[in-house]
Amino acid sequence: MLAGKKLVDIPEEPIHTAKKGTRYLHTKKIPILDDHGEPRYLLGISDDITDRKRADAKARKAADALARSNAELEQFAYVASHDLQEPLRMVSSFTELLVRRYEGQLDATAREYVGFILGGTRWMQQLINALLAYSRVDSHGKPFEMTDLGGVVDDAVRNLRSAVDEQHGEITHERLPMVSGDRTQLIQLFQNLVGNALKFRGEAVPRIHVSAQADSGRCTLAVRDNGIGIAPEHTKRIFKIFQRLHGRDAYPGTGVGLAIAKKIVERHGGRIWVESQPGSGSTFYFTLPEPRRTAGATL
Repeated sequence: MLAGKKLVDIPEEPIHTAKKGTRYLHTKKIPILDDHGEPRYLLGISDDITDRKRADAKARKAADALARSNAELEQFAYVASHDLQEPLRMVSSFTELLVRRYEGQLDATAREYVGFILGGTRWMQQLINALLAYSRVDSHGKPFEMTDLGGVVDDAVRNLRSAVDEQHGEITHERLPMVSGDRTQLIQLFQNLVGNALKFRGEAVPRIHVSAQADSGRCTLAVRDNGIGIAPEHTKRIFKIFQRLHGRDAYPGTGVGLAIAKKIVERHGGRIWVESQPGSGSTFYFTLPEPRRTAGATL
């Protein structure tokens, strides 16, 4: 009979096998006593946790690598916001002083070279600021709270009002849900996507539509435009930092906007992708958690 009921729980017990090497077991053991209360048998139940243990170790390793990466990115943000920008300011300032002092003595070629210097410093400043914004998505993010995506889109469009009016753009959205998120970053997300749609427009007036579909505790948002479109082979490349499909002369920008959008979506536990064909516009999709229904509007 069973007596004593003194259970021994061994969370991790290594065993060595000839074929599979070392395995790890979670074992529970209890003695079976005879009529005199002496141990006669030992009853044990074991669960092989080797795969789970290896998966946990792999996850810890990835988390440690991510923590190191974020720390390095944070250090870069400090350097970028201080040390890297000061030399640029000096180059720009002294070049402008040089032009003012020797303005009458510079020929056309010299003025052209000065223009290259100032243009280069301004471009480098834009790249540093863009990279700084990218690095701060995680480190400067705010706590999540229930947020009305309809209001988020309204604010994003309001920030782009000058570009919208200039291009006579038409931006609409359906009934959009409440989600758990960082409102400031979600505004930035929509601002980047809508701003891209305005930038990469075709011959027609830009028409951009935002819709949402809830399914199994998640919400899939779609930002559809009628712009120039993207070749399918480039749809993954565009989310990488500093990746551009067009020259700066054709379309301005640093090539960081979609990388920031991807980083914001991933911070919210979602994913982002695009479906597009050249000349047929693009639809950017991304997922966010915990949808709640609320009223929407047409802008």
